[in-house]
Amino acid sequence: QVQLVESGGGLVQAGGSLRLSCVNSGRTFGILHMGWFRQVPGKERELVAAIIWSGGVPDYLDSVKGRFTISRDNAKSAVYLQMNSLKPEDTAVYYCAAGGRLVPRQYNYWGQGTQVTVSS
Repeated sequence: QVQLVESGGGLVQAGGSLRLSCVNSGRTFGILHMGWFRQVPGKERELVAAIIWSGGVPDYLDSVKGRFTISRDNAKSAVYLQMNSLKPEDTAVYYCAAGGRLVPRQYNYWGQGTQVTVSS
């Protein structure tokens, strides 16, 4: 089983930074891509950043481009989200996700979520 464990959330002031980590402590075979989603109450979950395990240019939500960076560590089966210049509107529960299909890109496995709160 794929097991995604997130860490790194917390409370930060606007303009600050946080780094989220997600480690796949379970089966890694067949995982082709990973991503970070976020969700606030009453809204749909949205894809913040995504990366393909074999390489390529990551994808970003327009509102986080230039501020967030997704990266991976193949040896550790980990994906990270460096979040800089945080804004109050970035407040959400952030979820790590992984999938084994690229076209269409599907996310079949999810972490438990980590809260990010940005105060103004």
